[in-house]
Amino acid sequence: MKKIFKIRFILLFFALAMQFSCSNYLELIPPNGLVREEFWQTKEDVEAVLMGAYQSFSQMDGVLFAYGEARGDMVTSHANWKGSNENRLMESNIYPENGLCNWERFYKVINYCNEVIKNAPEVQAVDNTFTDFQLKGYLSEAHFLRSLSYFYLVRIFKDVPLVLEPSESDVVDFYLPQTKGEDVLKAMLGYLNEYRQYATDGYKTLDEVKGRATKAAFDALLADISLWNFDYAATIAYADRILSNKNFVLMPSARWFELYYPGNSLESIFEFQFNNKYSQNNSTYNFTNRYANQYLPSQRAAEIFARKYTVELVRGEDLSITKLSEDNYLIWKYAGRAPDGKTQRSGIDQNSCNWIVYRLADIYLMKAEALSQLSRFDEAANLLNIIRSRANVTPMVIGNSTVAFEDAIMDERALELAFEGKRWFDLLRMGRRNNYSRKDKLVEIIIKNVPSTQKRILSAKLTNPLGWYLPVYKSEIERNKNLVQNPYYIF
Repeated sequence: MKKIFKIRFILLFFALAMQFSCSNYLELIPPNGLVREEFWQTKEDVEAVLMGAYQSFSQMDGVLFAYGEARGDMVTSHANWKGSNENRLMESNIYPENGLCNWERFYKVINYCNEVIKNAPEVQAVDNTFTDFQLKGYLSEAHFLRSLSYFYLVRIFKDVPLVLEPSESDVVDFYLPQTKGEDVLKAMLGYLNEYRQYATDGYKTLDEVKGRATKAAFDALLADISLWNFDYAATIAYADRILSNKNFVLMPSARWFELYYPGNSLESIFEFQFNNKYSQNNSTYNFTNRYANQYLPSQRAAEIFARKYTVELVRGEDLSITKLSEDNYLIWKYAGRAPDGKTQRSGIDQNSCNWIVYRLADIYLMKAEALSQLSRFDEAANLLNIIRSRANVTPMVIGNSTVAFEDAIMDERALELAFEGKRWFDLLRMGRRNNYSRKDKLVEIIIKNVPSTQKRILSAKLTNPLGWYLPVYKSEIERNKNLVQNPYYIF
């Protein structure tokens, strides 16, 4: 898919005028003068726009890291980065002017997908080489990427505009109000279940098998949304589809670092592809390398990975993090070329580390969490200890308590999936569960990384769960009068 990105994206010159937020719209005649009726003529045109959706989503890896990690307890920021949007997010010092509150990049992907969903069937009517199999495959990929976009949006903002039509003419309603997050996800679950049957696992290259939507990718997203919705039976059912698939195996402990270098491992289900050679560069190297002075492992990350504190050998120091000097560590997963904490990526490898969205260990732990919430403790412990066994650490014995299991699984996810954009969403799921019964635990974690002078004030403010979500970006509120600001941010 990396070469496809390079070739097909050239065909997207017409699409660059598409909306960059849900309130902008596509110009009817792009700057180069090509009207859209001249574009949607062949299956290659459909594929080009679909590849544009993948490409645009992959370019968000830096903000996906920020949304999934900054407010958790696994990262902190370098002193030189104080005052950045990311640092303000870490400290929950958030205002609607913060650029990370801008959802436009997600809606750009959504609009690409909406373009494919609407226009691909019409293209088939004029391109007699466009088979039903190809059409349904492209539609399934568009639905997957659109659903993944909305899943991020709901977890970040809670209620968001549900845009299901492309902004391709002036008759489209560009100024939609928010839809409740639970209704957005209900709609996405419907589309995912409808189009999963058309997804394929038969792509030509490894890059495509791991970097395009497959049935397993659908199942992973379905399981993740179901877990977020606390539908544990559905989570287990979707997870079992993947766990029974012999194409996916946990990487042996001695090869664990191959998840990140070279990537696209046997364990991988779906990851956004990067290859510097084709000018497809990630963001993660630039904010985690030795001289980045941006994101750093937090004290908690050091305590669970550094040799001075732990015996984690498979996932610990020189693998997840590396030590520069006493109490000075770097995130290593994206900057390292080898599990030695020394050999840093160089040349065309520097910006080529893929962004993993789903891998098999994640699925094991999703299912373990669902089982434990159903009080199926022995089964949950077995899955948890499969992950621990792969990491060569002692099996865990846990009392038959949903809270004890929740804590153990959250800790294991922190170890296994550190810096992979999962931690904040895991904690948020914990905080929401059972009518916010563990809200205090989440607040305690959030305030760990904020200055001591702000802890008491922020602790009081964050008892309101609306503060766990981001505000609507200031310019969006000004442009679209149908939007309502998150009440937490109305001063």
